[in-house]
Amino acid sequence: MRRLVLPLLLLVVAACGGGSGLSTPEPSVPTQTPPAESSAATSRAPEPTSQVAGSGCADVIDATVSDDGGTFTVSATISSADTGWEKYADAWQVWDADGNVIGERVLTHPHVDEQPFTRSQSGIVIPDGLTEVTVAARDLVAGFCGELFTLEVPGR
Repeated sequence: MRRLVLPLLLLVVAACGGGSGLSTPEPSVPTQTPPAESSAATSRAPEPTSQVAGSGCADVIDATVSDDGGTFTVSATISSADTGWEKYADAWQVWDADGNVIGERVLTHPHVDEQPFTRSQSGIVIPDGLTEVTVAARDLVAGFCGELFTLEVPGR
C-alpha cells in the first residue's frame, strides 16, 4: 500500500506545479489604452487619399480668411460631386503647416443643385506666428482627396 501512495502523491504535486520545474502562468491583467484626444485644436489632419479621376472628391476652389480681432472667419468655396444624401461634401477643415486641424465647418446636407457653393465659419483661432493655413474639403464617401487651397493669414 505504501508503494502506491508515494507515486500518487508525486503525481498530485507534479500536476499542481510544485517541485516539478513546471511553472504556473501568471494571471493576465487587462491593459487599458488611454483615450484619444478629440479636441479640434489638437487633432491631426487625415492623410489625403489618392485622387482618382471621376472619384467624386470635394475640391476647395477658393477660400478667404478675415481677422475678426482675435479670431478669424474662413470662407471656403467647394465644388463637389454631390448626388444626394448618400454622397456629398460633408465638411471642410482648416489645417496648419504641420497638419493640425485648427478649424472645421460641418456641412449638414447635400448641395446637389448648388455647385459650387460657399460656406463660412467664424471663431477660428489661428495661433500667433502662423502665416499660412490650408483648407481641405471632405466627401462623405471619398474622404479628403480633392484639391486643397492654401492662403495667407492677414496681418502676419
